[in-house]
Amino acid sequence: MGWFSLLAGGVASAAMVAAVSAADVAGSRDLEVLPRFPGSQIVSFNEAAEQERIYPQGSIRRISGRLRYEREVAVQGQLTSLTYELPRTHTADDVFTAAREALQAQDAELLYWCQARECGSSSLWANAVFGNRILYGSDDEQAYVLMRLAEPRHDSLLALYSITRGNKRAYLHVELLAADAPLAEVLPTPATLLRQLKDGGELRLPQQAEPSEAWVTLLARCLNLDSTLRVSLSGAQAEAWRQALVEQRVRASRLELGDATVAGFRINLLR
Repeated sequence: MGWFSLLAGGVASAAMVAAVSAADVAGSRDLEVLPRFPGSQIVSFNEAAEQERIYPQGSIRRISGRLRYEREVAVQGQLTSLTYELPRTHTADDVFTAAREALQAQDAELLYWCQARECGSSSLWANAVFGNRILYGSDDEQAYVLMRLAEPRHDSLLALYSITRGNKRAYLHVELLAADAPLAEVLPTPATLLRQLKDGGELRLPQQAEPSEAWVTLLARCLNLDSTLRVSLSGAQAEAWRQALVEQRVRASRLELGDATVAGFRINLLR
């Protein structure tokens, strides 16, 4: 369900982005790239001109007193973080999904996406990752996504984390970090690509017109996480992608050729 589709029909477009709530903490503001979910209010807000952050690209654990990430992205730059308390008329998952889809509609790239217990301990996310104890809640009712914004903000990362606390209050935490220096290539995880493919029915890779070793390996690992899936491959180099994926042990019978006129490269799930 999209962000704006949650709003009642007939509402004027100017009202779709809710006005700043009188209950917001002083000096806070929404991010330009992410409209406020109607009925939400900002309960914490921070800005830092120079901040180093480490964002997980995998579940988090504490082992022998030390925090362990499966994968991570370390970035330094200008950080803006804010936490919304969400209206009780919608679940945290509703708002998280709407926010993620709103960003994807702006061509933001998913780098990591987890739900519920696969993310790890909520207490670690609240205290060790984000340093905001209000975000501690049920491990079963959390979600996290790390995204890279599209041009001209391609050197900015945006993290979303939603949680429902034991008192049933729900929150969405948002962090935008604009890096001081150009970001190197950051590849998504295979499981994130698979979740995206199953959720939306497609993977759009406009910048990956021709197969590269890194992306072929990544997509092969993604597709082989579920060997029952059949997909179509679209783009001018779709046949080259197909051959490369077959060489990476993706069965040829699972790969069909689609629309050659598609810009870049696209994978569609065949139902």
